[in-house]
Parts: sequence; structure tokens; C-alpha cells
Amino acid sequence: MSSFRVRKTTREFNMSNPLIALVGRPNVGKSTFFNKVAGRKISITEDRPGVTRDRLYADCEWRGRYFTMVDTGGIELKSEDVMWKEIAKQADVAIETADVILFFTDGREGLTPSDYDVADLLRRSKKSVILVVNKIDDYSPEKVFEFYSLGLGEPYAVSAEHSRGIGDVLDEAVRLFPENTSEPVQSLKIAVVGKPNAGKSSLVNKLLGEERSIVTPMAGTTRDAIDTLFERNGKKYTLIDTAGIRKKKNVDDNVEYYSNMRAFDAVRRSDVCLLVVDSAEGLTEQDVKIIGYVHEQGKPSVILMNKWDLVEKDTHTVNKFEEKLRQDLKFMDYYKSVYISAKTGQRVEKILSAAEEVYAHANFRISTGALNDLIGDAVRLNEPPSYQGRRMKVYFSSQVGVCPPVFALFVNDAGLLHFSYERYLENTIRAAYDFTGTPIRIVAREKKEES
Repeated sequence: MSSFRVRKTTREFNMSNPLIALVGRPNVGKSTFFNKVAGRKISITEDRPGVTRDRLYADCEWRGRYFTMVDTGGIELKSEDVMWKEIAKQADVAIETADVILFFTDGREGLTPSDYDVADLLRRSKKSVILVVNKIDDYSPEKVFEFYSLGLGEPYAVSAEHSRGIGDVLDEAVRLFPENTSEPVQSLKIAVVGKPNAGKSSLVNKLLGEERSIVTPMAGTTRDAIDTLFERNGKKYTLIDTAGIRKKKNVDDNVEYYSNMRAFDAVRRSDVCLLVVDSAEGLTEQDVKIIGYVHEQGKPSVILMNKWDLVEKDTHTVNKFEEKLRQDLKFMDYYKSVYISAKTGQRVEKILSAAEEVYAHANFRISTGALNDLIGDAVRLNEPPSYQGRRMKVYFSSQVGVCPPVFALFVNDAGLLHFSYERYLENTIRAAYDFTGTPIRIVAREKKEES
């Protein structure tokens, strides 16, 4: 069959792509199908119910047609458990916004009362529904016959695990797509990261103005990195809500491990990171480690001191918090902070403009002439330290990259660039140009001295 693939571009999404929603009761193989079509592991798959909780999206292609696919948590309509109710709400949103629904059932287990409940829900939606009978490794008509009783038309026998029958399902889905689609648009990808229960999902919901991510009082509710494309004031953004990043010693199963990996991957593929800290608890060792990882990845970022409404304040409170941040984040004293409350909405309106600001700083270029003047003056004012009778000579400098900004020094011996002097030059550059919120890199490249 033809290959299916996820879009490989890092900042392109199509806001008007047809939407395929994958729904069904827990553990019927939706996420396995989703990962197969997307071409990479986006959904966490585990042989137990309730692993996929929020909506997960991927832009995909099949036979020249582009579409967005959304994976949902398993639906248990009659459960009174708060988590299952929240998962069902997320599935309802996916159903409401979908152009085509793939209703997944389990061919090994056969029909269950929950399947009939979901089928009733889908009939009421009046949407185009394709009935998928998954886990059919060896097809025979009798294995799918009972599924006609759901009243949703011809069942499609599939083995998502072994990639059988997927093409037939996608062919039918594409046939049902609406005709009007448009070209992709650019968006700023913003990852929301932090430790569990810092308020990330509440913040995402506040920014989006909808219950996009599941929010419950328990820590660790969001398990996967969840992309949401939206528009604000004429600008396009992709917001990535991630699972809370736990300490390694507290990661006690495969699901938690892969959740952490998804969060780290979200950082790597983002343009900007929002680092959410529980200000009522204060900056913790785990917060510093997460912030340090973002710094190492060279990502522009904004530190969001969340739950500011819970902090007892006087006229010096902000200054005290800032002093603590400067002490704990000496490795990235370029940080930008905003004090917010996702719950009350306090200063939430400042977040997107702050993200735009640090992203602009990360893309700023200094002309070669101006940079050489700046570095030349710095070297004359404070010569590099000598090592074993040798001193680094800087012949010229040039900015060779952005996001993060990278400055190359062409020198006689790259090994003579000491960390302290590198820091001195970085401070010199930052004093002359505004690089708030973004790391910068200084590298030494050897160039033979001309005779």
C-alpha cells in the first residue's frame, strides 16, 4: 500500500485540514493505529486502559491528501470515575470537530455493551463514521459478522499492529473528506513544560479559552505532549501541553518514562518554551533541572511564576522572588519572568507577547562589522588570559547562527578560549544588545595567522 507519513516540517500546520477522529472504548488499538499512520510514536501505547487521556494530533498525508488525525482516550460512558468522565469530555470535543470518525472495536474480544454505547453516541453526532474492527490478524468474514449489529455499515477488518487494512480505511476516509482545503500556514510552536501539578494544563486551557487539556486536582494527569493550533490577534500559534517532568527516581513505569521523553521531545521541536513554576511552592531542584535542560537545548524561554494569587505579598515580594531566581539560575541570568495566575487569569494576556519577544531576540542578527567592533574593543579592554605562555588571539568574529544566536571567534588556538573569558564576551554582547530570554553560544574556530 502507499506510504503514509507525518509532516516533517517543524513549523507548518494546516488549520483547515480535514480532521479524522479516532474513538472507541479503552484498549482497542486506537493509539497503535495513530502511531502507524503518523509514522512515529506520538501516542503512548500500553496494554492497559486509560493511557491516552487527552486529544493528540498529527498532520498526515495519504495518496496526496493532507489531513489532521486526532487520537482520543478510551470512552467509558457509564463510568462514574472522575478521570473517565474527563476523558469522555475530550472525546466529545474531538467528535464535534471531526469531519470523519474512525470507530474502533476489538475483533479479538468481540462486541461489548460499551461498544453499543459509543455507537449510539456516534449515530447521534450525524457525522461520517467508519467502523474499524481492529486486532484481526487473519481475516475471515465470520470474525466481523457480529459487528454489523452496531448499525454503522460495513466493518473494516484491520490489524494496526501489523499494518494490515490501514490503507483501505484511509481510502474510505479520504473519500468522505470535504473538498475545500487550503495551503499550510506558519505558527510559532510554544512548549509548556514544568514539573507535575505546576498548573501547565490550567494555563493551556486559559490561553485557549476552552477545556483543551484535562485538569484534575491530581498530579500527572497529562501524559502526552498535546499540540493545539490556534489564532490570537491575527497570529498563529501551536501550543504544546506536556506531561509534568518527574525526577528519574520517581519514574516508576514505562508510561511515566515515555511521558518524560515526550516532554523532552516537545522542548526540542518547539520554537519557545514556557517554563511553569509553582510560585506558592517556590523554585525547586527539579524546576532548576528542567530549566537547565531547556537552556542546554538552546531554546528561548519565559519563566512563568504561576499561582501568584496564592502568594502572600508586600511591596518587596517580587524583588525577593527575583533575587532567588538570580541566585538559583546563575547559569541563565538572561531569563525573562512573568508572574501569573492561570486560575484567575492574572497577566495571562502577557504570555504570548513575551513568547514573541524572546523568539525575536533568538532570531536577532548582529552585523559582522558591528560585532567585530564590539569584540575588538572587549579584547583590548581585557585581554584573554595566558596559558603556559600562550595567549588567544582573536582575528575576527561573525554571527553564524540564530535560535540560539551563535557567535564564532576565529582565533589562533581554539583550546585557549577559557570558560571565564567566554562568559566575559557573552556579557559584553548582552550589554550591547538585548538577548533577554534566549541563550547565546560563543564558539572558537582556529584560523592560521597570516604571515
